[in-house]
Amino acid sequence: MMREFVITSIKDERILFQLNACLDGELTEEWGERTLRFDNEIGKGVIRNIGFDWGVSLLDCDVTFYKDVKLVFKTTSVSPIEFVFISKGSFKYGQDDSEEYLDLEQFQNIILSPKRYAKKTFLFPAGKDLKVNFIRILRKDYLKKKNNNVTYLNDLLLSVFNDAEGNEPYSHGGSFNLKIADEVKALEKVHDNGMMRTLSLEGRIYLILSLQLLEHHNFEMSESLPESLTKEDIKKIHRLSEYILDNISGPLSVDILSTESGLSPKKLQLGFKVLYSKTVNEYIRQLKLEISRDYLKTTNLSVSEIVYEVGIKSRSYFSKIFTEAYGILPTDYRKQLKVSKSTT
Repeated sequence: MMREFVITSIKDERILFQLNACLDGELTEEWGERTLRFDNEIGKGVIRNIGFDWGVSLLDCDVTFYKDVKLVFKTTSVSPIEFVFISKGSFKYGQDDSEEYLDLEQFQNIILSPKRYAKKTFLFPAGKDLKVNFIRILRKDYLKKKNNNVTYLNDLLLSVFNDAEGNEPYSHGGSFNLKIADEVKALEKVHDNGMMRTLSLEGRIYLILSLQLLEHHNFEMSESLPESLTKEDIKKIHRLSEYILDNISGPLSVDILSTESGLSPKKLQLGFKVLYSKTVNEYIRQLKLEISRDYLKTTNLSVSEIVYEVGIKSRSYFSKIFTEAYGILPTDYRKQLKVSKSTT
C-alpha cells in the first residue's frame, strides 16, 4: 500500500520538520546543516539540508523506502527552481493529479520548476536505494545577487529565472552525465568541520550547478558534452546488450559493437559505465560467466563445450576467471551441485 506524505512549505527548515513528522526520525542541526535520520517500518535513510545566501540551498537524500511513497508538495508560494541529480536509483515526477509522470533516471540532468499552486508530486518506489540531491534556487532572492549573470543563460532558462510569479511550469530531463556524477560524489566526501565544511559544500554546489547549466545549454543547442549521453544513446546501449546476449559465442570487440550500435567507442564505454557501472569488456566477461554457470547447473555439456558456447578462447582461461569470480573451479562447482541434489 502506498504511503502519502504532504509538505505545505517551500522553506528548507519547514520541509525537514514536516518530513520528520511523516518519517518519525531524528532531526539534528550542526554548522547550519539540518540532518534527518530515520530507520523504521517506513524505510531508512538520511536527508540533509543546508542553505546559503541568495536563495540557494541543498536538499540531499540517501534513502530506501519499504513501501511505495508519494511525496506531495502543496503550497501557495512560488516554488524554487530545482536542479536535480540522481546518483543512484530512479523515481517519477508529476504535477497536480495528472496520470502522466516523468521518469527521472540515474545520472540524468534534471531541472524542475512547477507552476504556482500546482501540486508537485514525487513517486518513490519501494525497496530501491535512492541517492539524489536537489539544488534549490529561490529566483527572487537569486536575482538580487550581484553579478548573477542570468542574462547569459539561453532564452529558455532565462525565462524560467525571470518568471517571478511561477506562471509557467518547466521541466527538463536532459543528458546522462558522469562528470556531474563525479562532482556529486565529491560533495558526499566533504568531511571538514565548521566554516571549512560550509565553504567546501558551497563551492562544490556551485560547481555542480554550473555543470548542470552547461549541460542544459548544450542540450538545447543539440550539442553534447564528452561525458554526456542522450536518451537515444541509452536506448542503443540497451539494444546492444540484447545483441551481446544473442551473440555471446561470437566476436564481441569494442570496434564490432561500435559498428553495430552506431556509437563511437568512447560513447560505448561511457554508456556501459552509466548503465552497468562496468566497461564493455567487464560487462561481456560477467555475462559469459553467468551463462556458463547456468550451463553447468542446468545442462550436461562438458566444460570444454561450455567454453565454446560462451565464446571463451581457452578452457584454462575460463577456469581462471570462473574461480576468480565464484571462488571455485567449474568442475568442482558441478560436483558440488550433484552432491547437493543427491542429498535432497
